[in-house]
Amino acid sequence: MQEKTDLYQQRLRKFIEEVTLYPVSCERLAMGRDDIAWLDGVLAGGAKIVQLRDKESDGLRLCEKAKIFRQKTLEAGALFIVNDRVDIALISGADGVHLGNSDLPAPEVRALAPDLIIGVSCNSEEQAASAERRGASYFNIGPLYTTQTKDGLSTFLGPGAIPRFSALSPLPFTVMGGIKKEHIPELTAMGARRLAVVTALTCADDIAAETRAWLAAIKQQTTLA
Repeated sequence: MQEKTDLYQQRLRKFIEEVTLYPVSCERLAMGRDDIAWLDGVLAGGAKIVQLRDKESDGLRLCEKAKIFRQKTLEAGALFIVNDRVDIALISGADGVHLGNSDLPAPEVRALAPDLIIGVSCNSEEQAASAERRGASYFNIGPLYTTQTKDGLSTFLGPGAIPRFSALSPLPFTVMGGIKKEHIPELTAMGARRLAVVTALTCADDIAAETRAWLAAIKQQTTLA
């Protein structure tokens, strides 16, 4: 058990100390490029974490893709998170899993997989306040702005949610949902230090260059904040 605890702490420390930009994949928005091409781009641009978010592939294809993600992130020294699928995270040797509000409950996942970083989506202050008790490693605040990756939503939290939500939990947090580069100064001024983005990178002409630009912009603003 001590070995598992050490691995978890190592992963969490890397998340806290190194992650600023949090790229999340979405193949259908990637301008004809597949998730592996996207992965190569964000890693070449210097990303320290990636999340594989694939709700279309069958289990076999997703497992194969996750193993490629794992190998390439290890080579790049980046963390690898799987969206939703705890089984795929464990089989591929991922560093963590991100759970939405309709996914498996975080406490049960923590009991099953004590080594994994576990992220939870928080759309309300109550969810943020309970994130630590539920066994989460970090929580996500969002969606902040209108986004192409969430269907059927009409309510968005806005950047003002960041100080409200973050005050309710000692855990590190990410922010997500329609974030564009011009939002970085406003978000960092509100206390955000880890920005999760989908469309801004998947739709970029040059994913590596755009990743570098985002990392530089976040670093500049957090240095000023």
